[in-house]
Amino acid sequence: MRASDRAYLCLREEIIDGTLAPGSVLGEVEQSARLGLSRTPLREALSRLVADGLATPSGRGMVVTAVSLAEAAQLFDLRIALEVLAARRCAEKADTAEVTNRFTELADRFTAAAAPLAEGADPTGYYALTQELDAAVDSTSGNDYLADALRGVRVHLARLRRLSRHSPARLADSAREHAAIARAVAAGDPELAAATTVVHLQQALAHLRSDPTTGSKETTA
Repeated sequence: MRASDRAYLCLREEIIDGTLAPGSVLGEVEQSARLGLSRTPLREALSRLVADGLATPSGRGMVVTAVSLAEAAQLFDLRIALEVLAARRCAEKADTAEVTNRFTELADRFTAAAAPLAEGADPTGYYALTQELDAAVDSTSGNDYLADALRGVRVHLARLRRLSRHSPARLADSAREHAAIARAVAAGDPELAAATTVVHLQQALAHLRSDPTTGSKETTA
């Protein structure tokens, strides 16, 4: 992996998980020293973060962009359009045992995760499981442009998710919703895959909007 790729992935993850908070200055000298690389690959990495919307130039240099709940509706508009299309395409391609088994196994794991989440289990493993489903959808849809667009949207949604408190009940419902999506794909039913995806995303947006802890967190992650 090139030095610029390593720097980009590291900084991107730190922005998403909040280690680098909105407003943090991404100074070339400091970041080069911290990441152990020269300033040229760091500049390449910073340029990619700007293209992603995760950093922006300012009078102090590059800074991490703010994240606001006000962005949620627009991001979910785009996400619904893209995710529904991807789910349809996956279900249409569920004509092999490999695809069917892959999504059935994911559905089973989501179903098994629901009860522990409802009881307050650490959601880290659950979030990793959602990433597995995302990767399965991206690779099965057969459309690289669609997969690239979805990855970009998911980055910003991951930052938004950090504004919301962990709700065991919502996490359990979300696990069951993901299970329904995976089972619809495994069954080769495009309409059901689309419908279950819409239900999940609408519920996710409703929870984000109704969470009282998000009201004043426009610049914190």
